[in-house]
Amino acid sequence: MTFLVIIIILALVFDFINGFHDAANSIATIVSTKVLTPFQAVLWAALFNFAAFFISKYWIGEFKIGNTVAKWVNEDFINLEVVFAGLIAAIAWNLLTWWFGIPSSSSHTLMGGFLGAALAHAGGLEANGHSVINYAKVIPTFLFIFLAPFIGMIIAYIITVIILNVCRKVLPYKAEKWFRRLQLVSSAMFSLGHGGNDAQKVMGIIGAAVIYVEMQSGNTTYTSLDASHRFSHFVNDYWWVPVASFSAIALGTLSGGWKIVKTMGTRITKVTPLEGVAAETAGAATLYLAEAAGIPVSTTHTITGAIIGVGATKRLSAVRWGVTINLLWAWILTIPVSAALAALTYYLLKLFI
Repeated sequence: MTFLVIIIILALVFDFINGFHDAANSIATIVSTKVLTPFQAVLWAALFNFAAFFISKYWIGEFKIGNTVAKWVNEDFINLEVVFAGLIAAIAWNLLTWWFGIPSSSSHTLMGGFLGAALAHAGGLEANGHSVINYAKVIPTFLFIFLAPFIGMIIAYIITVIILNVCRKVLPYKAEKWFRRLQLVSSAMFSLGHGGNDAQKVMGIIGAAVIYVEMQSGNTTYTSLDASHRFSHFVNDYWWVPVASFSAIALGTLSGGWKIVKTMGTRITKVTPLEGVAAETAGAATLYLAEAAGIPVSTTHTITGAIIGVGATKRLSAVRWGVTINLLWAWILTIPVSAALAALTYYLLKLFI
């Protein structure tokens, strides 16, 4: 039980780090356009990160993304050591990329860590005739590494073109005044999507650990349920886990992540209030679609794609492709590096347990 408590604390620490690591996703454009000060922006984003809890629980009615994350790995190959090693690797990679100001994906570092530790535990892709990885849950998540930024980019491009055509006869200073106000709405929408998507990932990891403990203890409530219903029962039994997860990501957002704000807000392309509205609205729409489908996506990838889509409406050279290519390399490396770190952590852990 002590080990489980340590894992839950670690998961919430990861959630907090995710918040300040990804704060830039929600506030970079609104800060770079000077609609809000950095402190006002993180407060605004944190408020809506937490408000996403009520959307997921009472409007959507379930935590689909958390359920997906809990099932990335076949239940037969999940134990507390696997979850612990995966979290350590995810935290290490998140802190490293934050230190260098690289907006990598917290979602995919978590997936890489979880899968890497499970594969180390099983000794390969298969064991005892069963696959370690639940491909039905992992493949959609993997595909959205590429699809989420592309979808965000296309939606942002379309929204920007529509706005430019609708507002072409409006005086520039009036249009900017409107869009500075609208950025408050678009930033709130994106923060709701960020909270609803990312807080649930930690719920999924905690759920995997708790379900393992409940199954090992012989709790008939859990052993009598099929795998598809155990996570829903976990959420009802451990009602404080969703509240803690959404609270931790909101508190993390409050702490900010200024190095990544600079990259997202200024180094990819110069963003105006109009373009900020388009990028955030496109990012929010992509996140809402993914949550409805129960697919964990990277909010970092999504908003980056949206910002590129906005920049491309001016001219392709408006996007600083050198910076963008460096970000793509970080995205490509995230899963394998996290998996390797998790496997190493698992092997080291087994030396002492």
